[in-house]
Amino acid sequence: MAAQPVSRVVQRVLRAGVRSCSSGAPVTQPCPGEPVVEVPSRPRPFLGERAVPFSAFLTDSFGRHHSYLRISLTERCNLRCQYCMPEEGVPLTPKADLLTTEEILTLARLFVKEGVDKIRLTGGEPLIRPDVVDIVAQLRRLEGLRTIGITTNGINLARLLPQLQKAGLSAINISLDTLVPAKFEFIVRRKGFHKVMEGIHKAIELGYSPVKVNCVVMRGLNEDELLDFVALTEGLPLDVRFIEYMPFDGNRWNFKKMVSYKEMLDTLRQQWPDLEKLPEEESSTAKAFKIPGFRGQVSFITSMSEHFCGTCNRLRITADGNLKVCLFGNSEVSLRDHLRSGASEEELLRVIGAAVGRKKRQHAELFLMRQDSPPALPSTFRNSLHVQVLRHRVSFSSQMVTLWKGGGVPQAPLVAQRWLGSSLPQRHFSSHLDSDANPKCLSPTEPQAPAASSGPLPDSEQLTHVDTEGRMAMVDVGRKPDTERVAVASAVVLLGPVAFKLIQENQLKKGDALAVAQLAGIQAAKLTSQLIPLCHHVALSHIQVQLELDRARHAAVIQASCRARGPTGVEMEALTSAAVAALALYDMCKAVSRDIVLTEIKLVSKTGGQRGDFHRT
Repeated sequence: MAAQPVSRVVQRVLRAGVRSCSSGAPVTQPCPGEPVVEVPSRPRPFLGERAVPFSAFLTDSFGRHHSYLRISLTERCNLRCQYCMPEEGVPLTPKADLLTTEEILTLARLFVKEGVDKIRLTGGEPLIRPDVVDIVAQLRRLEGLRTIGITTNGINLARLLPQLQKAGLSAINISLDTLVPAKFEFIVRRKGFHKVMEGIHKAIELGYSPVKVNCVVMRGLNEDELLDFVALTEGLPLDVRFIEYMPFDGNRWNFKKMVSYKEMLDTLRQQWPDLEKLPEEESSTAKAFKIPGFRGQVSFITSMSEHFCGTCNRLRITADGNLKVCLFGNSEVSLRDHLRSGASEEELLRVIGAAVGRKKRQHAELFLMRQDSPPALPSTFRNSLHVQVLRHRVSFSSQMVTLWKGGGVPQAPLVAQRWLGSSLPQRHFSSHLDSDANPKCLSPTEPQAPAASSGPLPDSEQLTHVDTEGRMAMVDVGRKPDTERVAVASAVVLLGPVAFKLIQENQLKKGDALAVAQLAGIQAAKLTSQLIPLCHHVALSHIQVQLELDRARHAAVIQASCRARGPTGVEMEALTSAAVAALALYDMCKAVSRDIVLTEIKLVSKTGGQRGDFHRT
């Protein structure tokens, strides 16, 4: 990587008063604790040594001292992450059953008195609680409390952080699962990418170092962005923390989405062989690494592949007042009910001590997972959507820096570029899933050969969607055998020189045209049966949409592929995907030019089914 030029750009940006970045975090995903570097310019009055010996009530049967308390301030969240909750939200606990501010502070005082020296405020999204600043200020007064941290999705951070810092907030974790604005909106079902970026900038501006960025890595969604996240640490005081996805789906373990620490580390070492491991701090959940010469660092939270149960020092209080001694465990005890029944401090301590004493050495489901799961997960899984940008891997971090120039955020930050040995970038966009799939779209400049078949393809003597009386009819596929079906279709959008240049430089006022077209193609494939009257509904196991710019023709070449196992083919899904992606591209560019032509919409290949395979070579 060309470290020096990017570093100089970042330094200029930071001096100019810049902006920053982040994303939404799942409420159900782990946010394990970590040692936090305090803001050096604001010494706290409570940073002295612990005033009392550590309490036996917070020591479990394995000798683990629980000095770290996570308090959920609310169940509510202002995002709707796809892997976290449905779009309409989830049933919420009645307000009367939630902890009041005074109850939160009462419990915090009790835990700090017994030896807790770090409290992290979580949610839901903690910054939507109206009295969050006052809660921080009250916690600051607790003698013996060393660190007050918060984990946030960053949407409200820029607005509230100056008040929070003044109140005593000493550590910040911001959740960021993607660096692609369109993917951010797709994941969280809300706008707000640029607000989160402003929040990270504000944290850097106010002296928080490092600013911790939590990224839950999920196969098929964001594991293709690992290198881009790490590249941001070259010139920024970030600690990018990759968290292994905890694959608990309903009541069943789902390993398909998990990317292991070893797999992530191997990916990073291929790009940066000199990646150095840093010493691990006591009770730390993070394995920290640093690239020589980089300002920030990268860490891994190995919740699944290399658990840290043996040194766990964390307890959790939910928004409705339940004490959880283990994130994986179902066991909870209601401190709220004991508080409201008038329990004394001694009685509360007995309840807490009993719960801590029952904490297991290691949770059972985690043990079973480690015994039954394969050590290395394959790189390809069905039933997952992988939105990947085909890019020059070195240039992305410098592109993200353009978000911060002059203290402003451009309307359409660059998403992907591939440099072709000239000053003009060539952009490529893909929703690639399979590691062995062809990463290139059809070359539009290659001569078109006649269609070829690789198996029996008898001509039908009549239209299949017409009955004997000439009326339309849906084909009965109930007796057909299930087979693996794959279809690939393509389309070409002739943009013209003006629109082509704007897309190539990502300067369209409406945003990133390639990203929008890609997502439109993915959505269209899934909705084909609702758009084409006589199409059967197909449960697709894989959708891939690729877009590539053809400078010679000032065109965008689209390739869409779909896969399913069933009694009917997926040609219509692939064709619909390519066609709608082309229409979306037209819609993004129509304000610039209406002389745009959609052409060459065609089936490229299909495999599976009784009529054999087809390939257009």
